[in-house]
Amino acid sequence: MALNKQRISIKNWAEDDRPREKLLLKGKNSLSDAELIAILIGSGNNEESAVELSKRILQACSNNLNKLAKLSVNDLQQFKGIGEAKAISIVAAMELARRRKDEKISEDYAIKSSNDAYQILQSFLSDLPHEEFWMLNLSRNNKVKSKFLISRGGISGTVVDTRIIFKQAIQELASGIILAHNHPSGNIQPSEQDFKITEKIKKAGELLDIKLIDHIIIGDKNYYSFVDEGKL
Repeated sequence: MALNKQRISIKNWAEDDRPREKLLLKGKNSLSDAELIAILIGSGNNEESAVELSKRILQACSNNLNKLAKLSVNDLQQFKGIGEAKAISIVAAMELARRRKDEKISEDYAIKSSNDAYQILQSFLSDLPHEEFWMLNLSRNNKVKSKFLISRGGISGTVVDTRIIFKQAIQELASGIILAHNHPSGNIQPSEQDFKITEKIKKAGELLDIKLIDHIIIGDKNYYSFVDEGKL
């Protein structure tokens, strides 16, 4: 005999257990990820409270916020109780978090290692379900002059036009450039094509006196540096 699950509304919980009230009484740091998401979506469905629904969404993402940030509005709408408006709220919150992280690093920032470049670019690349190719234009003392999206592709690759790369570098009067792209699969090992394009851009840069300083491949939480691995 199946047992009927009786849903208890957040309004009937003890005040300390309600996400909004808990935030006011105990501060934002006291809330779990699920409770924060519950505040965003406001309500659950006929079978789950907002917190229960939020926990289920997180569980589907292995309780990993980076994976949650990769979900599209359509992906989120597959969860019962998440309509377009709620899905948009979650996607917007994830994007704000990414932009906040990016703003911590000024563009007047000197690159001293591959990790410095990774810290600037990972917020743009680590959450994507598709591949993108970016570049950093650097001054003679390796300060970042600008960031630029070269191309956007599919799950398995993107087209890289050398002419666009050096057009941007010349317009910025860059002395050096750093290339970066992501592997949505999470596997950061370079492909044969990655090696070929790196060598091609390195040689083109030598003719223009614009040094290719590094090329990094970004996964979910780690990266591969051609320089660190002795491949550049």
